[in-house]
Order: sequence, then structure tokens, then C-alpha cells
Amino acid sequence: MIPRLLPLAPLALAAPLLISARPPEPMAEPLAGTQWAQVAIHERIIIRIQRSAPPIGGRAAAIAETRPPAIVWKERKAPRCVATQTITGARLGGDGEVDLIVEGVKRLRARLDADCPTLDFYSGLYLKPTADGKICARRDAIRSRSGASCAIGAFRQLVPKR
Repeated sequence: MIPRLLPLAPLALAAPLLISARPPEPMAEPLAGTQWAQVAIHERIIIRIQRSAPPIGGRAAAIAETRPPAIVWKERKAPRCVATQTITGARLGGDGEVDLIVEGVKRLRARLDADCPTLDFYSGLYLKPTADGKICARRDAIRSRSGASCAIGAFRQLVPKR
């Protein structure tokens, strides 16, 4: 008979606690001098740009010879805004340009303001999320990890030149 009652042992041990339990008391009026605070949590999307060194002789030179030729890009008209969540990477373009890889396939070139060189972006860049979830030309900026900020002047779509 005792083996059949063994599963009920935890309940029997908890019974005194259940009997003494009572509902929580209603919240009292705040004491004089009580201060209320608000905490805001901000998100950052960090895109790191990997630097690749050119191959140096030996086996690396043989590998470089088997690589396909570099793609030559042609610029076309692009939308003014792009959804931030679709950006999967970035690559430095020419002076004052950052190429964004969108959805893993498409490329957009972010043309930065004239007074902003891309040299600061070698260690990565930040995109500050906005309420609409988009990054837009003539509205948003790209920030370097060193703290510099560059406004985006325009986006241009990149397509392979044939």
C-alpha cells in the first residue's frame, strides 16, 4: 500500500505551504518622495567588413589565377530607401562609397556626402535602426566604429556590366 502512496508524497509535503498561502495584498499608495524612472533599450545593427589581403606568391598565386575575373559593375537608378533587415553585408567601394549587399544577392551603392572618406569603415560600420525599419538616402547616416558619421547622399543599384 505504501508504494501506491509514494507519488503523493510531494503533495503532502507542500500542503502546509498551500494552506498558509494567501493572495497578494493590493498595491499601497506610493510613498512620498517616490520617483518613477523609464528605461529605453536601443538596438544597433552592426555590419562588419572583412578585409582581405592580396595573395602573395606560391600557392596563393596559383589560387589567384584560378579565380574568375573581377566583376565590373554598372550603376542604375535605385530606390531612395531599403529595408534594414534585408542588408546582409557591406564592402568598401571607391572613395566616398559603401556597397551594401542586399538579401545576399543584390548590391546597392551608398554614395556618401563629399566630405566623408570611407577610410574609417575598414573595421566595420553601424546602421542605426529607424522607426520605419528602413535606411534612406538624404535622411540617414552610416556610422564608423570610431564614431564618425557620414550621411547617405543617394543609393545606386549595381548590376554586372556585360
